[in-house]
Amino acid sequence: MARSGNLSDAADILGRTPSAVSMMLKQLETHLGEPLFETDRKNKLTALGAYVLEQAERELQQFDNMVKAIEGYANATHGHVRIATVPSVAGSIMPVVFSKYIKDFSKMDIELRDMDSNSILHELSRNRIDIGIATMGENSAGLHSQHLLSDAFGVICHPSHPLAQNRGPVDWQALTGERLIANSLSAGIDVPACKTLHANALLTAQNLTSIMAMVHAEIGITILPEMAARAANATGLIFRPLADSLAKRQIHMLRKREAALSPAARLVEQHILACTADMIQGPTA
Repeated sequence: MARSGNLSDAADILGRTPSAVSMMLKQLETHLGEPLFETDRKNKLTALGAYVLEQAERELQQFDNMVKAIEGYANATHGHVRIATVPSVAGSIMPVVFSKYIKDFSKMDIELRDMDSNSILHELSRNRIDIGIATMGENSAGLHSQHLLSDAFGVICHPSHPLAQNRGPVDWQALTGERLIANSLSAGIDVPACKTLHANALLTAQNLTSIMAMVHAEIGITILPEMAARAANATGLIFRPLADSLAKRQIHMLRKREAALSPAARLVEQHILACTADMIQGPTA
């Protein structure tokens, strides 16, 4: 009535009869012990009535905002999504996901971190991230996994290195006696010849920029997955794939098995899977 100006219009807005609205108003005034309107015409609020109107409208606005927030969360348009991924995926797949589906993410709060696989598994176990993209490890118990892609290992060497004179696959025998710059990725290849190479390595580095710099300086060769090599921007170096078809890094989408993803996180997960599948298949004719 304070906004409509009369009892009949207020009743129409509320979908109630005028008598029902009048009774509710009397009950509220009785409860408060003071009138809300100055006259029987109900068109001018008392000081108490103005205060009640202000408080009621504020609470209604908060209620409407709460309903919209709940609807947005349920419809995956709102939400906080925490993602951790290995650097190669962060630098190749994730930009494509954000570029293609940026409108779907416009009202989400997405946190993206790149780190090594062991750190990702640790963060998942502590519930500090919602989605992890990494290789499986010994600490994968209690995780739900979905295979995302395979990333073949290859040898990276300086253009002046004898291995750079050919472009075909390299077998393990060709690497015998080579000076290897070892890293945590190549150390995970479960092949005796590779284990021997790492056992004899005099230098180990984990930072991809440092590894590439040492290869540029002709200190030795290194072994990395192809996506990691691309992410490290190995410009001016030679990448030759390994002939061993088993020498591949398997990257999985991971999350806590017992934890239910929010609708927003599920939507992000679906978009990552779709983009990865498109990139693997390549353009269609």
